[in-house]
Amino acid sequence: MPVRIRLARHGAKKRPFYRIVVADQENPRDGRFLETVGTYNPLPDPAVVDLKNERVKYWMDQGAKPSDTVRNLLKKQGFFSNPT
Repeated sequence: MPVRIRLARHGAKKRPFYRIVVADQENPRDGRFLETVGTYNPLPDPAVVDLKNERVKYWMDQGAKPSDTVRNLLKKQGFFSNPT
């Protein structure tokens, strides 16, 4: 069962809000997930990203792969440059 860290869309029409979730790759985008590890709000300038860094690290150590968008968000938050 491949596990991904990806975005699940919430919010109203034209007002997106995303949860960063850990989910089985085969589940639908807004379907069942294992854990919420953060949020992403693209509307403010700059966009607001709130992460549970220790949980993201835990899931990545377990083999979860981030989606391209989540990987970019993690890079902007300095997740990959932190040696701990």
